[in-house]
Amino acid sequence: MDKRKVIYYTDELNNEFSTAQIEKKNIDENYIYCHNSLFKRFTRFFWYRIIATPFAFIYTKISFGHRTFGRKKLNSFKGTGYFLYGNHTQDIGDAFLPTMINFPQSDYCIAHANNVSMPILGHITPSLGALPLPDDLKAYKNFISAINRRIGEGNTVVVYPEAHIWPYYTKIRPFTDVSFKYPVDLDTPVFCFTNTYKKRKLRRKPRIITYIDGPFYPDSTLSKRERRQKLRDEVYNAMCTRAKESDIEIIKYIKREQENG
Repeated sequence: MDKRKVIYYTDELNNEFSTAQIEKKNIDENYIYCHNSLFKRFTRFFWYRIIATPFAFIYTKISFGHRTFGRKKLNSFKGTGYFLYGNHTQDIGDAFLPTMINFPQSDYCIAHANNVSMPILGHITPSLGALPLPDDLKAYKNFISAINRRIGEGNTVVVYPEAHIWPYYTKIRPFTDVSFKYPVDLDTPVFCFTNTYKKRKLRRKPRIITYIDGPFYPDSTLSKRERRQKLRDEVYNAMCTRAKESDIEIIKYIKREQENG
């Protein structure tokens, strides 16, 4: 568990507090998001279903005593592509929690390029569903094509709109509407999940309780720009309400005012 007691920040939108030190690779037009070979389909099944899914169950249960409320809201969407937005408060846990939240739906996750840049694990994370953010326009076209394909196949695309990891943070940081372009362009339903932290009697590490809200739909009566903003606001407000369920704060975040001049 993160042993820091206090973290000072200056910018809710851009400060990053992950402890991982990774040299990021460049995601350009040569990066392949979707493989079509039988071998690659097998490696996806092997790493995601045979290895990662059982590990995710064991890890989230033992480490966090994880429970989810609201999964019934997803039942009628099995086999349907949709987007799932969540708060970003764990280094390792956030890679595995969506698998448990959304099981048996297959997940792909929009991620920082660090997730595919690690020396060994970086070769496996694409099979686990990592869709790294692109670094140029040509790569962006491939990135969008991959999202469209995964949604069209009936999978879930997971998004962490806060973008940066704040370990054990119990509130919802403000985020932009940029990532809501994806469901607006595809006219696809949106759900959100909020990981909250609860006291446990016999362990210092808190329990994670996840709440699911939705579905939210793009409003076709509005312009695309307005649809993005409305979806963002609906998700943000739902997450802020759920975040109030946390009853323990093991890391205190304090805003440090920037000096002028």
